[in-house]
Formats: sequence, structure tokens, C-alpha cells
Amino acid sequence: MQKEKFEVEYLAKPSLKSPVLIEGLPGIGNVGKIAMDFLIENVKAKKFLNIYSHYFPHSVFINEKNLIDLPVISVYHATINKQDFLFLAGDIQPIDEPSCYEFCNFVMDLVLEYNGKEVITLGGIGLQKIPKKPKVYITGTNKAYVKTFPYASDKIYGVVGPIIGVTGVLLGVAQRRKIPAAALLAQTFAHPAYLGIKGAKETLNVLNSKFTLKLDLAKLSDEIDEIEKEILSRSKGVSNTSGERGSTEPNYFG
Repeated sequence: MQKEKFEVEYLAKPSLKSPVLIEGLPGIGNVGKIAMDFLIENVKAKKFLNIYSHYFPHSVFINEKNLIDLPVISVYHATINKQDFLFLAGDIQPIDEPSCYEFCNFVMDLVLEYNGKEVITLGGIGLQKIPKKPKVYITGTNKAYVKTFPYASDKIYGVVGPIIGVTGVLLGVAQRRKIPAAALLAQTFAHPAYLGIKGAKETLNVLNSKFTLKLDLAKLSDEIDEIEKEILSRSKGVSNTSGERGSTEPNYFG
């Protein structure tokens, strides 16, 4: 039944051995998406399948050729230090709760098809002010697995509410399927126009340390310096206004 709801277009069929799946889709601050896009580019991951579905937003995107593209979520592959990785990336998330659950179960079917051994999701924690040095928090399916991630705080209870979207539901589905899973959540500014590039960098630092990915984080730092100047000038007034409301509670979405 799921094959009717999700159309898979295979661009290649790599030979995979116990891959690690890492998800990074749009959410607050787009922390997960920014980290994922940089990760895919930096390790030169190759796209090997596209997923289309009527569970995705009812719209099309205009591409650089001034033509249209249907919403799509793609899976990329890279082998790093003899470990296979799958990267789940895209510009959208499923449109509602039922479609999110259906999609996450579909993704886990793919992971298990290749005997996947770990699932990691990336997202953001929304704050009312721009964090100078974003902190990365972690939660997951079991304490032993969570402890294998360096530079991430597992003291997350009370810091965030429910983890919404694929970033959260994929963890729950992985737990039901007996697959170790964790979410890396970096602090960011909870304004829709803000890009959580610094949070993405801190998230990548955790992944880089755990898996020895040899990422060129200096390159991302250069991009941050350029973009941050523009973002801060646009967001400063918004940040001050938000602070006047007196709300200091963090929140999390996707």
C-alpha cells in the first residue's frame, strides 16, 4: 500500500552495508537542512533515489531554469572510512500528522531493506534571542547510544517540548523497529526569517567528531561570517522586539 503513496525514482542502486541514516529537513532556523546541505556537498555524496508523494505540499517550485519541479525528498549516499551513510534531504516535509507517520515508516522500510544500523535526525531549538554560541542537545532511543555522541548535552528534559515533524517521529518509528536513533538539536533564533547557520555548524562538529567525517568546517565558518552580518542587521530589531514580550521559553519544531 505504501508504494501507492510514495513513488520512488531510483537513480542508482549502490551496494550498501549496514548504513547510517542521517536526516536533515526544513524546520526552525532550517538548522537540519543547512547542516545536511553542507554535509552532502562536503563529502561529495551522490543522489541515488527521489521520493515523490501526494503527502507532500500541493505546490511546485520554480527552478533556476525558470521551470517547475514537484516537491521531492531525496536520499544521497557516501562511503566514509569504510562506513556507508544515507543522507535524507529535501526542501519540504510531509503536510500533516498522518502523512508524517506514513513517510517515517516508509523511510524505515528503506533503512531496514539495506540493514541500516543507526538513525540520526537533525533539528533546532528555538530561542527568543540569537545565541552567540549555540549549544547542541541530544536525545534518543537509549542512553548508551546517546552517550556515543561527543560535544552534545543529554540534559535535555525541560529544555524542549515535543519534537515535531520527521525529526521527531523518525526517532519513535526507529525505536519501534529496534534501531538505535538520536536527534541532535542545536539552539537557534525562533524567527522564520532567521537561518541557523551557527547551530548547523555546531551540529556538524558533533557529527564530525563522532564519525571522523573530515568536514571542512572552516569553509562553513567563512560562509557564516559573510551571511551573519546581513542576518544580524535584519534580525536585531526582531530579536529586541521578541525580548520585550518577556517570553524566555524555548520551543522546537521539526
